[in-house]
Amino acid sequence: MSEQRSSHLNRLEKDLPEGLVVDAAWLEKRNIASNLRSYYVKNGWLEQAARGVYRRPRGSLSWQQVVISLQTLLAVPLVVGGRTALELQGFAHYLVHETKTTHLYGPDKPPSWLNKLSLPQRFVYHNSETLFRNQPITLGLGNLAWDISKGTGRDLERFQGGSLGTLAWGQWDWPLTLSRPERAYLEMLDELPSNESFHQADMFMQGAANFSPRRLQKLLTDCASIKVKRLFFYFADRHDHAWLKRLDKDAVDLGKGKRMLVKGGRLDPAYLITVPEDLDGLS
Repeated sequence: MSEQRSSHLNRLEKDLPEGLVVDAAWLEKRNIASNLRSYYVKNGWLEQAARGVYRRPRGSLSWQQVVISLQTLLAVPLVVGGRTALELQGFAHYLVHETKTTHLYGPDKPPSWLNKLSLPQRFVYHNSETLFRNQPITLGLGNLAWDISKGTGRDLERFQGGSLGTLAWGQWDWPLTLSRPERAYLEMLDELPSNESFHQADMFMQGAANFSPRRLQKLLTDCASIKVKRLFFYFADRHDHAWLKRLDKDAVDLGKGKRMLVKGGRLDPAYLITVPEDLDGLS
């Protein structure tokens, strides 16, 4: 029995990097049953992060470790997006730097234990398929970014039209897969006006001088939300970055009719959306 425990422990040390989390099903596939998990926890070789969730101890648990675990070890097709992705890529220098909410995008909901972890951040899930018609976040995308068994990575530029990328995180530069700024901005606009503000969307666009027109064109063409596309061009016109002239607006379906986004706001004549009175119109 002790030899079996030792053999499983040796494999666990090889397959599970310190600090990352896995669920009971992942351990069961490696013949680490409930009684053996309890034994490992008792002896300090594993710690229980939540019911049915385990990690090899290394410092305190961070939300980045959790997301990297989902994207790699657990092969859950989720990426960091929206406001969180923008903040991670330097678009929030005028805001508080502490992340309180982590926005995750993918075709399927994350595991139920995600918000049961003892973390200061909460995770918010968004269905990526409702926003982009032709750019689903497919199963194994995180694994395309990083083969954890070999410790090697792959370039995501060919996937998702280049709208996804990675950031190196932590002591071992683990790749965190996230939306590039162009995609993240559209994801954030989808949260207006209920969960994001017009002012902050305007500030993010002010810092968007380096957006890629090629990437934007593909994203806007694939975007299923008339509201998001109209809002994008509304804010883009306000700041008139050089890339705006390289976009083919005629190729983007902006729909017909008016859209009331703000009660008591004023109607923007160009895009037929209501916007707050305190935004000064097109500049």
